[in-house]
Amino acid sequence: MKHADKSSKKQTNQQKNSVGIFADIQNVSSIKGKGDLLLEFAQSKGRIDCKNVYYNSHYRNQVSTKNELEILGMKCVDVPDNSNNSADYRLIADCVQAVAFNPSLKTIILFLGDWDYAGLICILKSLGKKVIIFAQRGSASPNLIKLVGNDNFYFVDELPQLVGNSNKTQPQNTALISQINCKDAIEYLIEAIKTASRQGKPTVFGHIDKLMRQRCANYQGYLSISTDDGKKFKSFSQFIDVVVKDGKVKKQNQQLFLTELDILAA
Repeated sequence: MKHADKSSKKQTNQQKNSVGIFADIQNVSSIKGKGDLLLEFAQSKGRIDCKNVYYNSHYRNQVSTKNELEILGMKCVDVPDNSNNSADYRLIADCVQAVAFNPSLKTIILFLGDWDYAGLICILKSLGKKVIIFAQRGSASPNLIKLVGNDNFYFVDELPQLVGNSNKTQPQNTALISQINCKDAIEYLIEAIKTASRQGKPTVFGHIDKLMRQRCANYQGYLSISTDDGKKFKSFSQFIDVVVKDGKVKKQNQQLFLTELDILAA
C-alpha cells in the first residue's frame, strides 16, 4: 500500500506541475533567438505537456522564427489566412481544447500582446489555471497586466534574467528530487538518441530530454544531474555542450547525432 500511495502522490504532483505554452509569433516577434530560454523558463514551472507556436508562412520573418523553434521540438502551426485575428482564433481554440481534454494542465504560458486574448485569459482563470503572459515591449495592451497581475506578466526581453533567477532558486525548491550522476546521464542521453534515430524521430533537444525522462525515473531534467564537483548545469544546452566537447555525441542545428564509435556500438 505504501508503494501505491507514493505512486499516487507522484502522479498528483506531476499533474499539479503540468505546463502548456501557446505563442503568437506575429504579436511577439522578439521571441526569435530565445527558444531555449523559453523552454527553460517553462521547465522551471513544471513538466511541459504542450508547446504550440502560431505563425503565418506568408511572412519570411515569421518562418525564420518558426524554423528556430521547430528545431527545439515545438509544435508550429501555420495560419496563412491574412484576415484579422485568424491566428488569434486558432490559438484560442487550441488552448481551450487542450485544457478541456487535459485537466492536468495547471499553468498556461502565453506569448501574445493583443487585448483580443482577454476572453481566453478570463476563461483560463475561471477554470483555476495559473496564466503567465509574455509580451513584446512597446506593443502590449496595458490592460493585460491587470488581468494576470504584475507577478505573472513579463516582457520577452526579460527571459535571460528570469531564467538566471530560476536557476538560482530551483535547487532550493527541488532539494528532494532524485539525482543522477553525469556519467549515467550521458549514457541515457546516448540511448535516447539511438531510440529517436531508430524511430525516425527528430533528435532535437526537447524530444531527447523527454525520452531521457521516460527511461530514467531519477532523471528529472538538467537540474537533477550532479557533476563530480557537485555543481549543477545552468541549462540542458550546457549539459549537451559538455557531452559534445568530450566527443560523446555531435550537435548540428540543435539536433544530436552519435559519433562513429557509438554508431558501431549500437
